[in-house]
Amino acid sequence: MSEQAPGFQLQHGTGDVITLQLSGDWLQGQETADFTELRTELARTGASTLIADGATLGEWDSLLMAFLLQCHDFCSEEGIEFSTREMPESAQRLLAVATAVPPQKPAKEAPAPWFKSIHPVQILHDLIDDLRESLAFVGEITLAAARLVAGKANTRFTDFRTFVYQAGPDAFAIISLTSVLVGMILAYLGAVQLQQFGAEIYVADLVVIGMLREMGVLMTAVVMAGRTGAAYAAQLGTMQTNEEIDAIVTMGISPVEFLVMPRMLALVVVMPLLTIYADLLGMIGGGIVAGGMGITPLQYIKESQNAISLTHISVGLIKSVVFALLIAVAGCRSGINSGRSSAAVGQAATEAVVTAIVYLIIADAGINILFQQVGI
Repeated sequence: MSEQAPGFQLQHGTGDVITLQLSGDWLQGQETADFTELRTELARTGASTLIADGATLGEWDSLLMAFLLQCHDFCSEEGIEFSTREMPESAQRLLAVATAVPPQKPAKEAPAPWFKSIHPVQILHDLIDDLRESLAFVGEITLAAARLVAGKANTRFTDFRTFVYQAGPDAFAIISLTSVLVGMILAYLGAVQLQQFGAEIYVADLVVIGMLREMGVLMTAVVMAGRTGAAYAAQLGTMQTNEEIDAIVTMGISPVEFLVMPRMLALVVVMPLLTIYADLLGMIGGGIVAGGMGITPLQYIKESQNAISLTHISVGLIKSVVFALLIAVAGCRSGINSGRSSAAVGQAATEAVVTAIVYLIIADAGINILFQQVGI
């Protein structure tokens, strides 16, 4: 038995009543007319009632039901009365079930006044919740570190090695560029004042001490927060979206031990090395500027040697370890707590960078005050 192509035709009745005459076999795989044509014609006729007539209808399946449901929804939107006539009994029952409950429309909430978003109580409440969540995450990391020391953690060395390579050698290019430029900036700033006193040679001291104690480690940390911290948040956020973290928990493995600890340890190992590398390049950048001021390379190197001390180097390395922990905590925490959508992953990456930079500035100020009080 050959199948007839499905079709429909509008027939004008008495008054504003329009009959939708269905014909042919409405089966999956058949090419039907575009519903947009029917919508346009109904809107043009200004009908108040639409009757779907199945007197000449052949075989049918879900293709017919989808078409009838489109007609019903359109009529509901336009205020047109919709009914059926001489339709198969099973089709009428299916249509009745499909249209028994109207589709739920989300309620449109009025936008909150702008002043409510900066209410002091709400801000304090959010800060307390954020602090509580951060402390809980730090506690989990502490327990995971204790299990790692005891040799009972589910932390793989292969993951640690991979993250060391990602955070270290892959970051050389951007660290090199920023460090040289920061060293040149420090030298230019010092030259403006020191030239007034004929003490250009002390530009070397300014660059060396500034890079070792402050700018080398801080700029490296900022770069790593934007590069590695955001990467950690995006990686873990994507795993959260794909329910991979749920699978790890289901297998009885701690996600902090399995996912967070390798990333954190890799950053703690790499950051001091990158800091030393940045310090050296910053001194080279300062030497380039010093050469333009008439200072010979030998003079610059000799004065730099006098300015270098173990105390300055130690301050930078201590900061690098603290900064590495803060970047890893900010990135991994944002990724672990990410939502399950692409937008949530992007928000987690943004939150990781912003949070890490805030942590770095606060920690840097606190460490500087502490060292000043103890005379370091």
